[in-house]
Amino acid sequence: MKLKISYILPLFLFALAACNNKKEMNSSTNDNEIVFPKGEKITNDNFTGTAYLQMLIAADSLNATAVGNVTFEPGARTKWHSHPGGQILLVTDGVGYYQEKGQPKKILRKGDAIKCPPNVPHWHGASTDTAFVQLAVTNNDKGTVVWLEEVTDAVYNSSNQ
Repeated sequence: MKLKISYILPLFLFALAACNNKKEMNSSTNDNEIVFPKGEKITNDNFTGTAYLQMLIAADSLNATAVGNVTFEPGARTKWHSHPGGQILLVTDGVGYYQEKGQPKKILRKGDAIKCPPNVPHWHGASTDTAFVQLAVTNNDKGTVVWLEEVTDAVYNSSNQ
């Protein structure tokens, strides 16, 4: 009996270690993990619905680029707005919308990237039934965001993708 245990115990320990390594590897690549903190609820009137902002990098005198993690609850969206230096949106989770003035609305999903041209009015936010998380990379070297009018429910709900 001792001989069998001496063979089985190392195999059992090896299998246990392999399972733990696989579990650790899977947990570090879990698609449901948040990448950046959700941040604080946005309380200004530049958004419709509930959205949260976690500033990751603030623009300063050395680098005019700001990076914020924005989480939109379903139905939440920005007002129409533009950026003198442009903006880049990197989608990290959920389903959302992006639309430039005069263009069809685009559906955005995790992994999508959008380049918002300088001074082009646009809006973005969550879809009607799914939260949406984005990294907003904004170049402020030519000025800060210019807020415009609200996105109407008719525009938000249009199916002109």
